[in-house]
Amino acid sequence: MLTAADPYSTARRLANEIDADVTPEVLIDAIPADLTVCVVGWPDLVGEAILRRGDIRVLAIDADDQGGSFVRRLERADVEAEVIEPGGIAAAVLAADLVLIEVLATSSSDLIAARGSRAAASVAYCSEVPVWAISGVGRCLPDAGFLSLVERLGDVRAPWLAEADVMPLALFSHLATVEGVVALEEASLTAECPLAHELLHTSIN
Repeated sequence: MLTAADPYSTARRLANEIDADVTPEVLIDAIPADLTVCVVGWPDLVGEAILRRGDIRVLAIDADDQGGSFVRRLERADVEAEVIEPGGIAAAVLAADLVLIEVLATSSSDLIAARGSRAAASVAYCSEVPVWAISGVGRCLPDAGFLSLVERLGDVRAPWLAEADVMPLALFSHLATVEGVVALEEASLTAECPLAHELLHTSIN
């Protein structure tokens, strides 16, 4: 919007594109039947796919008190699910057939996801459990814009207080986008918006 000649019409168009995100449909078609999957917190796109499929068992890491709410939503839809305390991340990953990490933002080589995601993906990587990065519409940023966001996340007294995890795409076995699910070595991410230089510096009051 900051780089658009008509920001209001651009905002409407982008909102429509996000509302029409078909990433859940991609996941519905791509996830094999009757799997146990491990997720972190309450992932919107992944959650929609799981609810519509109905045959997937879920182990939800209770990141930032979101996992419990997600499990209750799944149980109301008769989806088998269990909330996992953060201390059980490793055990939950090892008990899963697939780990699904929903992206908050990504660059061409790194991504930001909910707290606990890096631990889950790292255990999966070391244990050869498939782990998919789920990147919905509008989440891939120019590298400079992504780095600016990372700097803001890291502007805390201690790194463990950051509100999200920054992690390399190399931890993942597959990338899921509106284009489908592909092995990481075949994947490429292109920024979905131009760089807004106004966002590269924090305003000083």
